[in-house]
Amino acid sequence: MDKGVLENHERYSERKNLYKSFGYDIDKERDFIIEKAQPLYGDILEAGTGKGHFSLALAKAGYHFTSFDISETEQAIAKLNLKYFGLDNHVDFCIEDGEHLSFKVASFDIIFCINMLHHLINPYQVINEFFRVLSLGGKIIISDFTEEGFKIMDKIHILEGRTHDVSKATMTDIESYLIDKGLRTQKYRSKFQEVLIAYRQII
Repeated sequence: MDKGVLENHERYSERKNLYKSFGYDIDKERDFIIEKAQPLYGDILEAGTGKGHFSLALAKAGYHFTSFDISETEQAIAKLNLKYFGLDNHVDFCIEDGEHLSFKVASFDIIFCINMLHHLINPYQVINEFFRVLSLGGKIIISDFTEEGFKIMDKIHILEGRTHDVSKATMTDIESYLIDKGLRTQKYRSKFQEVLIAYRQII
């Protein structure tokens, strides 16, 4: 196997173990989100590829989907992660700005936004774009950290000499915004993850 793929997987494993040392099991939390999002159908979009933690979970579960990120550097890491497991052919990776997506109206039936909300400078503009590209009968799954989850992320960032910036828009704010747009919502919670599912109903 390619040296770059192996070295990347080693860094990925170290990162997972670091999270786990603080009590956060990446695989368990991602599986929890996928379980609560069932059933999954049609064309699936993942917003915010990042380093590919959720991309890998979806691909391991057998799904084929599109994943976008604004950072080519981050997404390159995700591609290597998927390649290590031979699952890179499950994902159509693309570079997009979440505030101005190039996808056509009603392009996707399922949209995932995992641990991305707190990074957004203009979250409502991104949500508007999700709504635009979401099909009738489709659903948006947004998940972000609980208070316990954010505490762990803060500790990890401090350990690495960084700060963990968080958007002012909360999951409650986003839920209210989606309800105002006519979507029906449902919420779930693990110790570390909040999950909001918003359904675009066919009237």
